[in-house]
This record gives sequence, structure tokens and C-alpha cells, in this order.
Amino acid sequence: MDLSTIIKNIETVDVLNFKDVDIKGISYNSNTINSHEIFVCLKGEHVDGHDFAQSAFEKGAVALMAEKPLNIEIPQIIVKSTQESIADLAAVFYHNPSHELNLMGVTGTNGKTTVCHLTQKIFEEANKKCALIGTLGYKLSSSSDYLEAKHTTPQAPKMQETLQKILKADVLNVITEVSSHALEQFRVKNCKFSGAIFTNLTQDHLDYHITMENYFHAKAKLFKGLEKGNFAVINNDDKYSKRLIDLIDKEVDVVTYGVKNKSDLMAKNIVFMHDGVSFDCCYKEKTLNFKLHLNGMFSVYNCLAAIGVGLKNSIDLEVIKSALEKTRSVAGRFEIVQTNPMVIVDYAHTPDGLENILRAARELTPKNGNLICLFGCGGNRDCTKRPKMGKIAQQLCDKIVITSDNPRNEDPQQIITDILSGLALINPKTVFVEPDRRLAIKLLKDISTVDDVLVLAGKGHETYQILSDKTIHFDDREEVVKVFKN
Repeated sequence: MDLSTIIKNIETVDVLNFKDVDIKGISYNSNTINSHEIFVCLKGEHVDGHDFAQSAFEKGAVALMAEKPLNIEIPQIIVKSTQESIADLAAVFYHNPSHELNLMGVTGTNGKTTVCHLTQKIFEEANKKCALIGTLGYKLSSSSDYLEAKHTTPQAPKMQETLQKILKADVLNVITEVSSHALEQFRVKNCKFSGAIFTNLTQDHLDYHITMENYFHAKAKLFKGLEKGNFAVINNDDKYSKRLIDLIDKEVDVVTYGVKNKSDLMAKNIVFMHDGVSFDCCYKEKTLNFKLHLNGMFSVYNCLAAIGVGLKNSIDLEVIKSALEKTRSVAGRFEIVQTNPMVIVDYAHTPDGLENILRAARELTPKNGNLICLFGCGGNRDCTKRPKMGKIAQQLCDKIVITSDNPRNEDPQQIITDILSGLALINPKTVFVEPDRRLAIKLLKDISTVDDVLVLAGKGHETYQILSDKTIHFDDREEVVKVFKN
């Protein structure tokens, strides 16, 4: 694409050293830039892209997007905010693919990944192709492989590029996770959403948003952008639901779902079983019984959200039922990886998420068995949730093992100390501390019996562990198999 075309379609402060060069790509990483790409000088939490512009030029950049003039003799587009303008640049470069797609976004603290996967299954059961973008990567169908993902929601250039690839593959429906970071950092700016889904809002990411109020307003941006003809699916049992609905344009089609509060779409007569859950799904004048191979109350809520999306896309409730009843757990989401004892791996890394999975696990715990939870908390993240998670784990479990998650640049022992501060009593017979996660998983075998239920929380699908100086391969599921199969 010619640089002149880009300049015509984005808001600029100034243009320096103009020359109508051919732009073949967008980069914001000087280490991976290719020849004939435009380099965008993004300002991050720890580094400033302006400091790497010279390196990008030496490696083949033919133009720059920056917030200030730089002493480099190539065309420079000067903008107020590179973080916002990269989204405009990406939309222009990839020809706004979302305008030709049925793009639906799922946001909330917990449940985004599962709702996306359930929705994809529902569309495919109705013989409609549906692509998925999220924490585990992106894929064109439920049976295809994931492509790598570094963020829950990709950066704007990768997001637009992915949407363009989906469009070129003749897949017209897309369900994507939309994180609060993505909304704040303009990663989905210029994405035209036909629908938005709200799962819940509980404490997380306060290291970034600082307050729950800021966190709420970040999530709300997805819904404030909806227009006439779009739809919203809202968890009516969440305390933020009314505020969110009040922010949505009155001509948007809103469907609420819930278990407790009267909603458009409700689950009633819920029965938890060893191999899943059943409930009556009530919508308008119709009631249909669902028998799922998923566990926990959170699964009921996730299914209701996905059902709402299906209904708003004119998919028959019987078809939706068929899709959900065939669905097994999503990787790393209440995934049972071992029996005798039962070992469950889950991604839960927030107080609410941990409480949800532990309550669900308690339903599966025999009367003569113990519920045991192994967990840690991520480093360089919201530290106020650590004691809360410790308190929840102690209240709901018979034994707990406190270990490391992804400590990053924090001292693992300090993270553990923060967790321990939430405990009412540290009894060495019920509270175990082992900073090395691999050794902690081995410890589980020594403190459990075949009648116990073990929950490994925090990492779920992740196949790595981030330490201070390196990232190593680490998969809770693999470690469980090593310990309990031997």
C-alpha cells in the first residue's frame, strides 16, 4: 500500500520527509521488522519504541509513525498517540475486514474463553462457519489447530490481519475474546462488532486499572460502541449488569440471562451430577432440558451466554441444545486429567474464579474424601487479590498447597507470603508451602488418597512458566501425569 493512501485515511499532526514509498507491513518490534515495513514507535510500560527507530530503519523500515520528529531521513508520520493511531493504520492497511464480517466480542473477568468455544460449536452445529480468536490462539474452526497467541486479544495490526485472513477463507462469523487491556489500548478500535457479550466483572487487573470503576468503564467501551441492529447478551445476575445496560444504545437488541434474577433467558431446576450438569433452559414461551458434560455453576452461566448468542443469530434452540450436549471441557478449563484421585486443572487466577471452581469441585468430592487445592499468584500483577485467594482456598478446601504461578520479576517467596496473610490459621497439617511448582505437584501425591479431589489452579492451558530471567516449558497437565501415572 502506498504511504500516501495511508496518510489520507488517518489523522496526522505532521508528515516529515514525505516520499510515496510502498508499505508492505506494519511493525512495532525492531527485532522482527522486515524490509519495506512501517515502524510504529509504541510507548510501553517499560520501553519506548522511539528509542528503537534507528535500529528499525537499519533493518529495513521505510517509514516511521511517531509522536515526535526523529533524526532519521525517512518519511515520518507524526501523530498524537501512536498507541491509538496504530489501530487506524492497521484498519486502513488491511481494508477494514470486520465491516464484512459478523464479528462478536465476549468480555468479562471470567468465562470468555469457554463462551467463545461454546459459541463456535453452536454455529458449526447450525452449519455456519465460525472462527475464534482468544487466549488459546485463533482458528478457523473447532477442529482446526490453534495459531499462537501472545495476548487474549491481539495487538491492532495482528487483529486486523487475522480478521482479513478469516475473511479470505470465506468464514463470515467470528467470535473473539475482548480483554479490558485491549479496549484501553485501542487494539479493537475500528473493529465493527455486530454483538457483544458480558460474562461478569470481579477483581482482576487492578495493577493496570487501579480501581474497579476504571475496570468497569474499560469493559463498557465494547458495549457503548454498539449501534442499531446490533445485539448485546448480558449476565443479569452480575451486579454491574444494570449499569452496563443503561450505557447501551436503546436501539440495540439486549437479551439478559441469569439464574437468580428474572431474565430473558434463564436456567432453572439445575442439577449437578458427577459427569456434568442438567438444567431447564427457559426462553420466551419455550423450555428445553439441557444435559451437559460440563461441571459447575459457572458452566451454566457460560452456556447461557453462548445460548443467547446463538438465539440472537437466529439459531434454533434445539440446534443449540444439540451442540452444547456434545461439547466437552475446553483445554485448561475445569479439565479432568486424572482419576483416582480426581485431578482437575483450571485457569482460575482471580478470587471469584477460584471460588467458582472450588465450589464446583466440592460437588464432586466424596463424603470420605478431601478437597485439595494447589495454587499461586502471578508476579507483577495485582497483589491485593493474593490474600483474598488464600482466604477463599482455606475456607473451601480441606488442604491447600501454596506454590508459584508465573512469578516473573517478583520474589516467589514474597508472593507466597502475601497469599498466606489471608489465612486465618496456618496449620502444618492442612497448609503446605512449596515455591517450586513441580515439587509442589509431587507433594500432592504424598498428601492425598484415591478418594480426594485435587484442583490445580492458575495456569490451566499454559505450557510455560515465566521466571525472572527466563521462560521455561511447564504444563500442569504433563506434571500430573508424570506424578500419578508412575
